[in-house]
Amino acid sequence: MEEKKEFQPYIPANKVTPELTVTSVIMGILLAVIFGAANAYLGLRVGMTVSASIPAAVIAMGVIRVIMRKNSILESNLVQTIGSAGESLAAGAIFTLPALYLWAREGVMEKPGLVEITLIALIGGLLGVFFMVPLRNALIVREHGTLPYPEGQACAEVLLAGEKGGANASTVFAGMGFAALFKFIIDGLKLVPSEVNLRGSLKNYPGTIGTQIYPAVMSVGYICGPRISSYMFAGGIISWVILIPLIVLFGGNMLMYPGTETIGEIFAASGAEGIWSTYIRYIGAGALAAGGIISLIKSLPLIVRTFRDAIKGFSVSSGASAARTEQDINLKIVLIAILVLTLAVWLVPAIPVSLIGAIIVVIFGFFFATVSSRMVGLVGSSNNPVSGMAIATLLIATLILKLTGEAGADGMQAAIAIGSIICIVAAISGDTSQDLKTGYLLGATPKKQQIGEVIGVVASALAIGATLNLLDSAWGFGSAELAAPQATLMKMVIEGIMSGNLPWGLILIGVCLAVVVEILGIPVLPVAIGIYLPVQLNACIMVGGVIRWFFDKMKEGDNKEQTVSNGILFCSGMIAGEGLVGILLAILAVFGVGELLDLSGKLNLPEWAATIGSVIVFALIILSLLAFTIWKKQPKKTEE
Repeated sequence: MEEKKEFQPYIPANKVTPELTVTSVIMGILLAVIFGAANAYLGLRVGMTVSASIPAAVIAMGVIRVIMRKNSILESNLVQTIGSAGESLAAGAIFTLPALYLWAREGVMEKPGLVEITLIALIGGLLGVFFMVPLRNALIVREHGTLPYPEGQACAEVLLAGEKGGANASTVFAGMGFAALFKFIIDGLKLVPSEVNLRGSLKNYPGTIGTQIYPAVMSVGYICGPRISSYMFAGGIISWVILIPLIVLFGGNMLMYPGTETIGEIFAASGAEGIWSTYIRYIGAGALAAGGIISLIKSLPLIVRTFRDAIKGFSVSSGASAARTEQDINLKIVLIAILVLTLAVWLVPAIPVSLIGAIIVVIFGFFFATVSSRMVGLVGSSNNPVSGMAIATLLIATLILKLTGEAGADGMQAAIAIGSIICIVAAISGDTSQDLKTGYLLGATPKKQQIGEVIGVVASALAIGATLNLLDSAWGFGSAELAAPQATLMKMVIEGIMSGNLPWGLILIGVCLAVVVEILGIPVLPVAIGIYLPVQLNACIMVGGVIRWFFDKMKEGDNKEQTVSNGILFCSGMIAGEGLVGILLAILAVFGVGELLDLSGKLNLPEWAATIGSVIVFALIILSLLAFTIWKKQPKKTEE
C-alpha cells in the first residue's frame, strides 16, 4: 500500500470529476466505430494498423474542452478509452476472420453470417477486457516505473497538454478532410492512377519498382518512422527486384507448383504481379510465420514471468477498495463473465467450436492476454506480436482438432474461430493495458474505464461484421485492393496442417530468409511483411518514413517536438479520413454507383499524362503534410 501512495496522479483519488457520462459514451462509441472501420480497411490493405488512442484523445479534447467548453480531462480520457477499443478489435478481427470469406469464395464452406462474425468478435473482445481486470494491479500499479507503457504515457501527455490549452483537434480533422478529398479523387473519380510504376528497361531484367500515392499508406510510414519503413521497403526490394527476376530468368519454361502454367507464360500474361501472386506470396508467408514464432520464442522468459505474476494478481485484485483510483470491476463478476463467455463459445450454434475448442480458448486466451499486456508495457502496442500469438494458437489448435477427429471444412472453420478469438483477446488486452496506464497517470477510476472498454468492444463488434461483409462484397479479400496478408497466412497455415497440400519448398525459403534477417539483428516481421506485400505499397510507406526522418533530423528547438507531434496527429487524421471514404466507396460499389463516378474512361488520358497526374497528386499529399507541420504557425500560449 505504501508504494501506491508514493505516486500522485493528476486528479487526486479524493476528488470526483465527470468520467462515464452520456457525452463520453456517445462520443466514444462514434469514435470506436469510425476508427474500427478505418483501421479494418487500412489493415486489410497494408497488413498493419495504427493506434487510435491519441487521435481519439485529441478529438475528445477538441469537442469537450473547446466546443462544449467543459474542463473535464477524465471525461476526455473515457472517450479515448472507448474509442480506441474499436481499432484494437478491428486489428484482431482482420488478421484472421477474412479467411472464412476466402474459403467461401473457393467453395470450401458457406460465407460466414453476420451473427457468427459479431459473436466471435464480441466474445474475444469481452474476454480481453475481463482477463485484464486482475492483471491491472500486477502490471499497471505494482510495476509502475518498470513498465513504461509508451502509448499510454503519450496519451496522458496529450490530454494534459489539452488542459494547458494545447489541443490540436483541428490538425486531426484537417488530415481527415485532405485524405478524404485525395482518396475520392484517386479511387472515386479515378482522375489519376493509384500507382506510379517503373518497369525494368533492361532487355533481360524483369524487375519492377514503383509507388502507390495513397495518403493513408504514406501516413503509416510517417507514424511507424524511418526504421520500420525501411525494413518493409527492404523486404519489397528482396521480392520484387531480386526474387521475381531470378524466378523469371532461371524459370523460363519450367512448370512449378502451385502454378498451373509455365513461369514464362505467367510472366507474359500478368507480369511481375503474376509471379508475386503465384510464388512470392508463399515465400512471404513462410517469412511471416517464422517471424511471428521467432518473436514469441524470444519473449519466452518474459512470458513465463508475466504468467506467474498474473496468477498472483488474481489473489491481490480487489473490486471494493476505499480509494476511487483503486476500484476494479468486482472479481466475482469477472469470473462469472469469463465462465459464461467460455460456455457461449461451446454452446452457441453460430460459433463452430466444440468443448475442446472452448477449453483451448480460455487457456490460451488468459495466457496470451498476460503476454500481450506485459509486452505492450515494454515495447508498445505497435511491436506486440499478435499475429505470432495467433499463428502459435492456430498451429496447436489445428493439430488438436485434427487429432480429435475435427478435420475438413468443419475443423478449418473451428480453428479459425479459435484463432480469431485469441487474436482479438491479445489485441484488446494490450489496448486495455495502455488505456489503464493513461488512467492511472491521470487519476481515472479503473472500474469506469473497464466499463468503458466493454462499451467500446460491444459497439465495435456490432460494426465489424457489417464492415467486413461490405469490404468483401466491394473488392474481395485477397485482391489487389485488399490483400489481407495475415488472414491469408492463417488460412494457409490451417490448410497446410489439415491437408499437407502446400508448396513447402517456397515456404521454407521464406523461413530461411527470416532466420537470416534475425541473425543480422534486424526485426523480422517488418521485413517479412515487406516481402509479402507489393513493392508499390512498401515504397509509399517509405516516403512517409523519409519525411519523418527529415523531421527527426531537424535542429533541436522548441518547434521540433511540436512539428513531429503535429505530423502524427495529421497522419492519424489522414488514415481515418481515407478509411472512411474507402468504406463510403465500398458502399457505392456494392450498389453500383461507383461506376457512375469513374471518369478514367471518359478522360482516356495517355499513359505519360496519367503518370504525371499521379505524381502531382502525390506531391500535393506531401505538401499538405508539410503545411500542417514545418509550415504551421505555432499558436501563442496566451489564452487558457
